[in-house]
Amino acid sequence: MKILLDENLPRTIKADFGDTFDVFTVRDMGWHGKKNGELLTLLTSHYFDIFITLDKNLRHQQNLKQYDGAVFLLLSVNNRRETLRKLIDKVAQQIKSGEFKKFNEIKE
Repeated sequence: MKILLDENLPRTIKADFGDTFDVFTVRDMGWHGKKNGELLTLLTSHYFDIFITLDKNLRHQQNLKQYDGAVFLLLSVNNRRETLRKLIDKVAQQIKSGEFKKFNEIKE
């Protein structure tokens, strides 16, 4: 599974996925500052399966059908790694189980 972490997530959260997935950040890919529409196009052309973000407006601003993979929206009070770890664990469990949709909200 190839996963991209949005730039609104701390880069250090990448390590919390362990070795099970291929996890990249927007900065790893050199896509820092890209708009959401362009980012979704890049995700598709680079064969990412999962996009993880904190951007609550993404699903209202973009046509997620153009992206073949799934989007996970993390609903959190902040973007600190300590806070997000529980949510990342939930995301990893859902991905491993295969029980996720095109758009997924993950709450604390």
